Amino acid sequence: QEQLVESGGGLVQAGDSLKLSCVISGDIFSGNALGWFRQIPGKEREVVAAYRASGPASPFFAHSVMGRFTIARDDSKRTIYLQMNDLKPEDTAVYYCTADPRSLVTGWAKWWGQGTQVTVSS
Repeated sequence: QEQLVESGGGLVQAGDSLKLSCVISGDIFSGNALGWFRQIPGKEREVVAAYRASGPASPFFAHSVMGRFTIARDDSKRTIYLQMNDLKPEDTAVYYCTADPRSLVTGWAKWWGQGTQVTVSS
């Protein structure tokens, strides 16, 4: 039943780094847009980073994380990653691994993981 399983969240201080991982079932990993959303308390859902359904070229990054976060994938392991560097308190959120047949940049996803909490103290 668990088709997307993310991990790697935790409590860190501002300026620290974290790496999130998401293992995705094979039928979903192939042919779908794959990426990361986050839900910040009191704010709307945000698309953090995403691959297009066509493949790894030109991934999308939110302006707020540009230059700090990097998305990566290991197709052999059916896993995507979110490397988060220079974390800021405003990055505190529940991070969700997501997938969609068409696109994730709209902020909508067909498949969601359960989420992993990232908390950044100031």
